Amino acid sequence: MVKIGVFYDGNYFLHVSNYYNYSHTQRARLDILGLHRYIKHQVSEKMAIREEECHIVDAHYFRGRLSARDASHRGNQLYYDRVFDDILMNSGIITHYLPVRGNNPAKTEKGIDIWLALEAFEQTFYKKFDVLVLIASDGDYVPLVRKINSLGTNVMLLSWDFSFINGQGEDVVTRTSQRLLEEVTFPVPMHDLIDEELAAGNPLAEKLFVHNEFHGVSVSKKEESNVEEEETNEVVQVEEGELDESEILTLKEGFGFIKYPNNNLFFYHTDLVEIDFNELQIGDPVSFEIALNNKGQQVAKNVKVLLETEEVYDEE
Repeated sequence: MVKIGVFYDGNYFLHVSNYYNYSHTQRARLDILGLHRYIKHQVSEKMAIREEECHIVDAHYFRGRLSARDASHRGNQLYYDRVFDDILMNSGIITHYLPVRGNNPAKTEKGIDIWLALEAFEQTFYKKFDVLVLIASDGDYVPLVRKINSLGTNVMLLSWDFSFINGQGEDVVTRTSQRLLEEVTFPVPMHDLIDEELAAGNPLAEKLFVHNEFHGVSVSKKEESNVEEEETNEVVQVEEGELDESEILTLKEGFGFIKYPNNNLFFYHTDLVEIDFNELQIGDPVSFEIALNNKGQQVAKNVKVLLETEEVYDEE
């Protein structure tokens, strides 16, 4: 038996899943059980053994998450979190969350990366995985891979390199660290493999996707990004990069508008900071920066949901 451990960088996995759901022709999210079947298939091919001999004995998912109190102020957010937890649990995945508070999650995210690395090394050391599968792209994981290599364990990296034009006409590019690719035993370019196998009608690739949104958001035909929104008579002059606050006015498929005079501001799902697009609710208070797209139009960037300030009580 070949023992496999799988470790997810949750934010990266969400970003890739959003790409397939909103920008790829597949228009569907990645299915975790389908991905695990695909991993076993890849390991069997790389190690020249039967697929029946490959077993995922451990899987871990790491991501920052809103506290229960913050999520309770966000419509059905607690329900959506629970649904996704159920998906992970039913897939045999152990979850690891750090709380995200306020609007500056940078330290929390770095903490998640370190936690993933420590857990991956410890579990590999004690459980003696034959293959550790890393779903990530950051070069910060290079020291982890080197440590895993020193234990004599193979490292398989599932990586996605892709680019697309967002609703603002901008080129959004995702690339995997070249240093990370050079350190692992088995680099697997998922972007190329998936497209090739989908074109060939490979059922294993088709089962990588789920066509029912777990977030409970119905998927309709994508509307054009130049939808005319209600305007006010007030004209406000702003400088590019200025921080402002308002609320979500409308949500479409992968993009939306923020209430703002004179023309409501367009934003794309890739402009969000530390939140999934499907977690947004109309009326959510947000902060954002105003920028200009390549057509000279004002748009919203670095959109963050504003959370209620937590009260702190000193114990006497």
